[in-house]
Amino acid sequence: MMRRTAAWWTATGLALVMGVGGAVWAQAQTPPATTSSGRVAIVDIQRILARSVAGAAAREQLEKDKAAMQRQLDGQKTELEKMRDELEKKGQLLSADARREKQDAMERKVRDVRRLVDDLQAQLQKKEDALLQKVLQDVAGLIQRLGKDRGFAIVLERQRAGVLYNSTDADLTEDVLKAYDDQTKKATK
Repeated sequence: MMRRTAAWWTATGLALVMGVGGAVWAQAQTPPATTSSGRVAIVDIQRILARSVAGAAAREQLEKDKAAMQRQLDGQKTELEKMRDELEKKGQLLSADARREKQDAMERKVRDVRRLVDDLQAQLQKKEDALLQKVLQDVAGLIQRLGKDRGFAIVLERQRAGVLYNSTDADLTEDVLKAYDDQTKKATK
């Protein structure tokens, strides 16, 4: 027969009490049956932007804005090329002061064009960000409703969450896309 020490009984009793106490605590912490089961869903906002009616319209508007900006840049670049050609062709005939003046004017024009490029890129980025924010605001309620209706505890955005794999039943993207398109069509009627 094995002889058990008091320390063994104390440790075993403590483990038993902690095990029972932990189970009781876990039961107290278990949410009621009406809440979600801890399932996680995924939504791909980029796909919604690419495929939704509102996303396509916004992308079309962005392309128009981009084309207008490109035309503006092309006009400035054409002007800059004319200045450069004139300086190359007539530069040798001009006095040193006149040549320096034309070079300075061309350098100012180059700086202006670079600033214009930066400004136009910033404007385009702001428009894209505003588009994304609007879509996120529009679909946030849809995502919450669908997530709650289907019993998901969390809905993550695919790109930002860095999801490497998810099952198809955890992907709400197509359902959100359909609901968003339906919502957009009702709003335009």
